Amino acid sequence: MATSKEYGLGEFTFPRGWFMIGESAKITDKPQGVKFFGQELALYRGKQSGKVILLDAYCPHMGTHLARNSTSYVAQDGSVEGDSIRCPYHAWRFGPDGRCNHIPYSTGPIPPAAKVRAWKVEEHMGAVFVWHDPEGGEPDYEVPVIKELSDPSWVPIAFDDLGQVNCHTQEIVDNITDVAHFGPVHGSITKYFENEFKGHVATQRMGGGHRTLTTADGPMLETEAVYTGPSILITKMTGTHDSYIFIAHTPVEDGSAYVWHGLMVKSPTGQAQYTEQDVEIARQYQTMALAAFAQDFEVWKHKKPCFKGLFVQGDGPFIKQRAWYRQFYNPRSQREEILKSVDGIHLARGFEGKPAQAA
Repeated sequence: MATSKEYGLGEFTFPRGWFMIGESAKITDKPQGVKFFGQELALYRGKQSGKVILLDAYCPHMGTHLARNSTSYVAQDGSVEGDSIRCPYHAWRFGPDGRCNHIPYSTGPIPPAAKVRAWKVEEHMGAVFVWHDPEGGEPDYEVPVIKELSDPSWVPIAFDDLGQVNCHTQEIVDNITDVAHFGPVHGSITKYFENEFKGHVATQRMGGGHRTLTTADGPMLETEAVYTGPSILITKMTGTHDSYIFIAHTPVEDGSAYVWHGLMVKSPTGQAQYTEQDVEIARQYQTMALAAFAQDFEVWKHKKPCFKGLFVQGDGPFIKQRAWYRQFYNPRSQREEILKSVDGIHLARGFEGKPAQAA
């Protein structure tokens, strides 16, 4: 696997930002062992508060994994008590703040070092997100959300769990500027294309045909794909159906990522309250959207790492995008300098930007 250092991204192995770590519906009071950012973690939902809790996985007592056990009686009886979790080896109990709050066989004081890191998590859109910052700072932007979430005319988002892909996230983010791949990979006929970089947000605006998501005699497919931070991509689409595509990729190891895909569709039958027929049509459209994404996914799985591409005129502003991406791999104090030559709208040679009448 190619590493962040090999891509020349910066000081940090893993980037700063919000990252998806699971679907809300799949996180219960049965602990799950998960791995992100090269670290083993314990993920569960507290019985008392109902909130999702994420802790470093290894008990400081003797190094036992808090969430990868099914045979210990602690695990069989249920290791989550209230919002706390018990270690399956010696039953030390850790609260949602990561501090040990009970050692069942000891009458002495609990050692101050008896603690694990507790991670900052939030739930939005039926998904759970974690804040990761190598500098240990607080979030400097909010988790992006789809504004139509509460609109009853929109079929709710559904997720496709795509598992792990063994390529660096830089290869995935490259897609935001890769205008030249749309024809060969997706069968698109691109009418306009532009990128805009502004702070922690990268946007792609495109219009044209698409062999999967629209028809030859149908309306032009217009998209606005927005990366908010290094990981969460939300694409608004108009054309055959008004919809949003959601894509999240979270580093597992240095050079691999876990990927989710989702779709949210406005009532295809034009109802103020979506119907079962709308749900059926939306899921069919999601299958089509996933098929289009799978075309990219297959390329990423089998390609050689692109550390320094042999870019030519018409490729899109890859260099600007890769510079933009570096802000998340370096201290915040360097962000302004990194973005100095990046912020703004950039066009690929041979393509017009988004026309004023399409705004």
